[in-house]
Amino acid sequence: MEWTDEGVVLGVRRHGESSAIVELLTRGHGRHLGLVRGGAGKRMRPLLQPGNSVTAVWRARLDEHLGYYLIEGTRLRAANLFASSHAVYGVTHLASVVRLLPERDPHEDIYEMVVHMLDDFDDASGAAAHLIRFELAMLAELGFGLDLETCAATGATADLVYVSPKSGGAVSRSAGAPFQDRLLRLPAFLRQSEEAANDWTEQDLRDGFALTGLFLLRHVLEPRGQGHSDARDGFINAVTRPRAKAAVS
Repeated sequence: MEWTDEGVVLGVRRHGESSAIVELLTRGHGRHLGLVRGGAGKRMRPLLQPGNSVTAVWRARLDEHLGYYLIEGTRLRAANLFASSHAVYGVTHLASVVRLLPERDPHEDIYEMVVHMLDDFDDASGAAAHLIRFELAMLAELGFGLDLETCAATGATADLVYVSPKSGGAVSRSAGAPFQDRLLRLPAFLRQSEEAANDWTEQDLRDGFALTGLFLLRHVLEPRGQGHSDARDGFINAVTRPRAKAAVS
């Protein structure tokens, strides 16, 4: 068995004296593990850092075996990512969310989103908005997509400002007004028809993470006996505090 694919390094763990088991998110073969001989050595260590893009050749006698990787770097962005705290938290959280996908199950759209986010992590608030959208996409990929385009109460498509915590459906301003204290806020940048889709406040980002966090926890994490990663909280704090300070000054 052999294939060649592009991928992003999600994680690495040492195996034996000098080898490493490398976890990649690949374009065509999904989240996939493989053994890299010499992967724990000085030459390979800078290459096998989370967030780096690589080309990988995977070989095994049988498809169900762990197999071996031959890896070459294509975009070594890890050094730049690890220079900022929000990016360190973000890459760690990103990998933990991707691990919710079944192993060896291709998800090309998710792969494209991951690569796009990694290339834009230098913009902290932009990275936060991308990560919220990514968590929404992951909910959909795992079978728990939210309907944010029509009002769950009236079927209207305009002025959607809330989300029902029960159904995961959007709710219009007028329909939700009597129950607003029990509804989640739908940030403007997540509304399909908003012109200001690329503009957001600190509160928008916090509301977005509250929205995705609730449904990820309820539908995906808690049934597996898991909770949100500490890296997620670290990322949220890292990307919102600078904006809050800027607003005060």
